[in-house]
Parts: sequence; structure tokens; C-alpha cells
Amino acid sequence: MLYGECMPATQTARERARAELTREIKDEARRQLAEVGALGLSLRAVARELGMVSSALYRYFSSREDLLTALIVDAYNAVGEAAETADDPKKASLERWESIWLAVRAWAKAHPHEYALIYGSPIPGYQAPQDTVTPASRVAFALVAVLRDADLRVETEVGEMPAELQRQLGAVIEILKITLAPETASRLIMAWTQLFGMINFELFGQYVGSVDPSDAFFAHGIRQMAEFTGIRMTG
Repeated sequence: MLYGECMPATQTARERARAELTREIKDEARRQLAEVGALGLSLRAVARELGMVSSALYRYFSSREDLLTALIVDAYNAVGEAAETADDPKKASLERWESIWLAVRAWAKAHPHEYALIYGSPIPGYQAPQDTVTPASRVAFALVAVLRDADLRVETEVGEMPAELQRQLGAVIEILKITLAPETASRLIMAWTQLFGMINFELFGQYVGSVDPSDAFFAHGIRQMAEFTGIRMTG
């Protein structure tokens, strides 16, 4: 359950109690993330802070990795929801693009520890399961929706696309069931990478001494990437 999400009225008292305790466990785990990071996260410590015996907590999360996965899925869904909520299909393509980028950045700055969990350094020994793929794709799909509706016009060609990349992009397009040309899909992935790359540099202090504070640079980057993907400045 995402932060602030309401529980269905049809739940039984036992189901509501379980959902509430699951929320409390994840909230405490997020608090510990801010203090000790993903590497230091411990089911035993979470149980202790909640006044539970660790064996009771295992009825909710079978392992530390299971709890980490739940936190990762929540974080991906939260930033994805921020992107989707910011988008208004009635607005011009550039404005939609800008709104999504700004919403993702705002979420990251408001939730730096959850952001670091999903876009920071990999967690040693942790292998993300398939359950994380769909939530992780929500921001990309929000950007896809903008490109799909836009009157795209690419101003700069970069040469013929390698056959291997065409094959890879074709597979991605088929799996995700998106209606983008391979070249557009390639440019989208580059822009998607740039979005999180700029946020990472800002949150982790890599812009100090150069473009810090980064508001003007980020706004400029948004428009550069919009133009790169083919969104017209007036479209």
C-alpha cells in the first residue's frame, strides 16, 4: 500500500489490521533507510522499534530482501504516480514533458532516501525480482504518452542505427506494447537516462562548484531533451 492510500471498505477487521501493521513496518523501514541506508536495514531492528518479536515480523515479510522489494515497489509506484499526476493530456506537448520532469525531480528531492534506494548504488547481494519491472516503467510510460500524442520533428540526425540496437529496441517496443519508431524509442531512453542522471548528480552533490543550485540547468536540460526527442518548442 502506498503512503496515504486508503484501505478498501470491504476488508475484514483482520485484513485491515494486517494492512495497517504492514504499513507501520514499511514506515519504520523507511525511517531506518534514512539513518543507516539499505545495507544497514535489519528486520530485527525494525521489529524491535515496533515492539514486536522478530519471528512475528516474518509473518509479514519473509526476509530482508522481501521487505526491500516492498519498499522498492512502493518507491517506484510513488515516483510513477507523481509523474502521471503531473501530466495533463489537454496541455501542449512541451508543457506536459516539463511537468513530468519537474514532478519527478520534486519527488526525488522530497524523498531522497527512497530515491536512492531505486536509483542510487546497487545493493550488494540483492537481486530485484520481476515484480519491480512494471512499477519501474511508470515514469517512462508517462513520457511515452507525451511522445505518442506529439507532432514529433527530429532536427538532428545521428547516422544509421546499428542493427543490434534496432533488434534490442524492437524487442522493447514489442514487450512494452508501445507505438514508437525505433529511433524515437532510442531517443526516449536517452532522455529518460538524462532525467535520472541529472537528478542523481544534484542529489548526490556532483554539481557542487558548477551548476549548483541546479534549477536553471535542470530547466534548460528539460527543453534540450524535449527537442532531442522531437517535441516542438511550440507543440
